[in-house]
Amino acid sequence: MNARNRSILFWTVLLVVASAIWYVGRPVAAQQAPPDLILLNGRIVTADDARPEAEAIAMRGETIVALGTSAEIRALAGTGTKVVDLEGRLAIPGFIEGHGHFSGLGTSLMNLNLMPSKSWDEILTAVAAAVETAKPGQWIVGRGWHQEKWTSVPNPNVEGFPTHESLSRVSPNNPVVLTHASGHASFVNAKAMELSGITKDTAAPAGGEILKDANGMPTGLLRETAARLVRQGAGEPPMSAEDERARAIRAVELATAEALENGVTSFHDAGTGFETVDVFKQLADEGKLGVRLYVMLRVDNEPLAARIKDYRLIDYGNKRLTVRSIKVSIDGALGPRGAWLLEPYADKPDSTGLNTVSIESARRTAEIAVAHGFQLNIHAIGDRANREVLDIYERAFKTTGKSGRDLRWRIEHAQHIHPDDIPRFGQLGVIAAMQGIHCTSDAPYVPQRLGEERARTGAYVWQSLMKSGALVTNGTDVPVEDIDPIASFYATVTRKTADGTPFYPNQAMTRLEALKSYTINNAIAAFEEDSKGSLAPGKLADIVVLSKDIMTVPDDQIRDATVVYTIVGGKVVYEAKR
Repeated sequence: MNARNRSILFWTVLLVVASAIWYVGRPVAAQQAPPDLILLNGRIVTADDARPEAEAIAMRGETIVALGTSAEIRALAGTGTKVVDLEGRLAIPGFIEGHGHFSGLGTSLMNLNLMPSKSWDEILTAVAAAVETAKPGQWIVGRGWHQEKWTSVPNPNVEGFPTHESLSRVSPNNPVVLTHASGHASFVNAKAMELSGITKDTAAPAGGEILKDANGMPTGLLRETAARLVRQGAGEPPMSAEDERARAIRAVELATAEALENGVTSFHDAGTGFETVDVFKQLADEGKLGVRLYVMLRVDNEPLAARIKDYRLIDYGNKRLTVRSIKVSIDGALGPRGAWLLEPYADKPDSTGLNTVSIESARRTAEIAVAHGFQLNIHAIGDRANREVLDIYERAFKTTGKSGRDLRWRIEHAQHIHPDDIPRFGQLGVIAAMQGIHCTSDAPYVPQRLGEERARTGAYVWQSLMKSGALVTNGTDVPVEDIDPIASFYATVTRKTADGTPFYPNQAMTRLEALKSYTINNAIAAFEEDSKGSLAPGKLADIVVLSKDIMTVPDDQIRDATVVYTIVGGKVVYEAKR
């Protein structure tokens, strides 16, 4: 052996010995502390391409420490480790609600729930019952009605919507405001119009419409921004600041319980004001924010520019609260014919919908977002709205020299897109933040609104968007729809309506694509893929266990699956009653 080789051998041996001494001298107890919780004997689908499946998983503190076979993970257990036998059940990453309204969910649970109503008469009955227990002059508030889901058309009606007289008869002295399921229209009675100063001479605001009958009288239906004319609470004693905060906290508590029961561990809150963020922050400080929130500020440009820097939060309160995005709505919804279209509605040829925020205002919001390092998420449902937003984004990307994939700007809903604009999502790196359940919920009336050609080529085109290179996410837009990821998952993989009719099924996702759209894709859309969205060592231990394997059961059994356990940060925070 020559001198050079002897030298190499010497240094190699020395390095091995030094490494051994370093390893032996490590704090073994700290490195090998037993997990706090392990799940065994399950089918764990991770949404992580590096390791798609496992039998068992171990958690210590807030994070995942290991995945493997049941034998491997059981061997890690210590005397204080909680062991849960999954008995073959499916465990997946905690669902991430990709677009919903968190406080709106809680508030909806405190008001009349009109979502199950099958007719206008059912709604009148519900309001009449509320009047019986209401105080004199108290506002009666409800949400969830949708005229396209009623079994009959009200008589009389204007454009399929009832007129206020029947509502005013059952509640002559209590003002009533009933919000459309979409949140993009409201229906009020005569007393509410009186207190709000709405008459036949009232001018509709920009981006809104006061629907009138043949005599020019308001019917009670207020589209889009016209709903802001309602002075809810007028005539009632003003609520104290303490009572308002208590109500806001109660809304969060109710929303949290509903989310956890449905396996939702993180929630993208699509449009919240500064005051509500203050409530979220207080609860995070107190360790009472049970769901991880990713908040989009919805504030007018002037106050937004003045205060935005004070509200930027990343992983605040033990990774429970992040505020780093802005929400704007540029049009309305298809149901009330408020979505902004390139061509007129097939069933209302005199209308192309409503532009609810001016292009100039949206461009200014984009400037604020860039200046402060915030993500911009614009609501766009109609094909005209989507095109205008893509134009705004493209201009901003060129002006700033920043990539769309770096900024991760989103179009919320992206429901109806002109075929020419579909490739632009992938080319620009714009995220399509969509909701699977909207597709099958809206499908019965989409061809009526758009005509068959526009519906076929541009409605809820998930596969076309993914093939363009765009990231597509999932959610429910709760309280527009129920906060039920399993129902939205089913809609995403089958595109079947309530009666089993498929709606352009060539655009359906595979089950793995659908799972990722509800987990890792939503994490990416919030810059959080390093900490959540898939199950891997080092990531947050946010997990949901289901009663049925939605990845393998026949289509018609998917909706039967229920949440057995919801785990947030390595702790079981919801367990189904047995």
